[in-house]
Amino acid sequence: MPRALFSVWNKTGIVELGQSLTLVGWDIVATGRTAEILTGAGVSVTPVEQLTGLPEMLGGRVKTLHPAIHAPILARDHSKDMSELTAHGYAPIELVVCNLYPFQQTIAQASVTIAQAVEQIDIGGVTLIRAAAKNFERVIVVVNPADYEAVQVALVEDGQVSASERRNLALKAFAHTRDYDTAIHSYLMGDNLLDESANTLGDHFTIGLTQTQSLRYGENPHQQAGLYATHADLGPLGGTLLQGKPLSYNNLLDASAAYQAVSAFGTDDKAAVVIIKHMNPTGIAVADTIAEAMPEALASDPVSAFGGIIAVNRQVDAEFVRALGGLFVEVLIAPTFTDEACELLMQGRKNCRLIAVNETQVQKTLEFRSIQGGVLVQELDIGDPDTTEWQVVTRRSPTPEEVDALKFAWKAAQYVRSNAVVLAGQTATFGIGGGLPSRVDAAKLAVEKAGERAQGAVLASDAFFPFADGLQIAIDVGVTAVIQPGGSIRDQEVIDASDEADLAMIFTKVRHFRH
Repeated sequence: MPRALFSVWNKTGIVELGQSLTLVGWDIVATGRTAEILTGAGVSVTPVEQLTGLPEMLGGRVKTLHPAIHAPILARDHSKDMSELTAHGYAPIELVVCNLYPFQQTIAQASVTIAQAVEQIDIGGVTLIRAAAKNFERVIVVVNPADYEAVQVALVEDGQVSASERRNLALKAFAHTRDYDTAIHSYLMGDNLLDESANTLGDHFTIGLTQTQSLRYGENPHQQAGLYATHADLGPLGGTLLQGKPLSYNNLLDASAAYQAVSAFGTDDKAAVVIIKHMNPTGIAVADTIAEAMPEALASDPVSAFGGIIAVNRQVDAEFVRALGGLFVEVLIAPTFTDEACELLMQGRKNCRLIAVNETQVQKTLEFRSIQGGVLVQELDIGDPDTTEWQVVTRRSPTPEEVDALKFAWKAAQYVRSNAVVLAGQTATFGIGGGLPSRVDAAKLAVEKAGERAQGAVLASDAFFPFADGLQIAIDVGVTAVIQPGGSIRDQEVIDASDEADLAMIFTKVRHFRH
C-alpha cells in the first residue's frame, strides 16, 4: 500500500486528509503530536519511531533524521533503488505532508530572546521537505494546508497526482524552505547587512519576499505589478491602511517618498507636513501643530499639490482635516488618527487613503534598485554624517535667522529629486525646483514657484553650482544666503559672485543627490 509521512507544526486539515487517505488504502506514518491528533480522530497511524527503531531524542530535536525515513523518500522509481530499500526492510514513501516550526511568527514578537528564536529553527522538517521536493518525480510534497484538498481529491478520485502538479508542489516546497532560511539569516544578521567596521557591503544578499498586494497595474496600465514585503502581514510602508481602496504602484512610490521626507523631522522637532507629487516634494513646512504647518506647505506650490500625497509627523486631528480645505488628497500618512478625524475624513474624503505608520523615523538601512542586468545596493541617505562640519566661505556670515532657514532648507532639499534647488524661510519652502537635468533650470523653477517670497529667502542646492549662472538667478531675485556642498573647480567664481552681492554662503562638503 502507498505510504504517507505526516510531520506538521500547523495541524490545520490533517485529520480530514488522513481520514481520506486511510479510506483508499494509504498507510500513514506520523511524528509526535501529529500522530496523537490523527490517532485521536480514529486514523490508523504508524509512529515514526516504529520505522527508525529509535525514540525521539533531545526534546524532539531529532525525530526523522534517519535512513529509515529519508531513504524511502529519496529512492528513485527504478529497480536498483527499490531493491536497495527492500534489502534494508524499508518501504517507499510517496507523500510527505510537512510544515515548519513557526520561526517567522516567533521573531515577530517584540520580547523574543535569541534562545527562544533558535529553538524555532526547524531541522528535520526542512530536511523532509527538501528530500521530497528533490524527488518530486515520484514523491508528492505538501507544505501548505491550502493544497490539502486538491491533493486529497486527486488521490481519492484518480489514485495519483499529475507530474505537472507534483512539480508545482515541489516549487512551493522549495520556496517555503527558501523563505524560512532567509528569515533565519536576516534575524541572525540583524542590522549587520553593512559591515560598519570594514565599511563594506556584504558579498551576498538573500531577501525572501512575499506578495502582500496584487496591484491592478504598474506605472502604466499595460504593466503588471505587485507589492512584496518580508512578511506577508505587513501593510503599505509597514503600516496599516485605515481607509480607502488599495494603493496603486504610483501611490506607493509617492507615499514612500513622503514618509521618508517627513521622517527626517522626527517627533522631537516641530510638527511637519510634506506634500509629494510624482516623487518630488511640492511643499514642506514646520510649525507648532500640523494644522498650522499645512497651509504653509500648500503655499509653496498650491497648483502641483492637487492630487498629491501628504505625510505628517503628528497625530491627525479634526483641526488638521479642516486645514486641508478643499484640496484633493490621494493619500494621507500619519503616526495615528483621532476618531473624530477619521469620521470627518470618511464623510468628506472617503476616497482618500489613510495610512497609519507608527514608526516616525527612517532607520539606517539599505535600499535596492534594479537596473538592466543587476541590482544596485546602497545605504539609505538619511542626512549628513555625524562628522559633517559646515564652513562659511563668504565674507559675510549668515545671520542667526538665516542659519535657521538654511538648516530647514538643507533638510528639505535632501528629499527633492536632483538637480534640486529649494528656496525657503525658517519654517517653510517657498519654491522647489527638482528632477531637472540642469541646475540653472532648477533654480529658475524654484524662483518662479517662490514668486515674491524669493526676496529675502535662502537657497539650498543638493550639489555644487558648477558655474555662477545658476546662483545669479537667485541673487537677482533677492536671495540672501545659500547652502551647498561645494567642491566645484569653479567654487571661487561662485564665492566671488556671492561676495559681490553680499550673499552669505555655507559649504557642507556633503552631497545629497536623489535620482
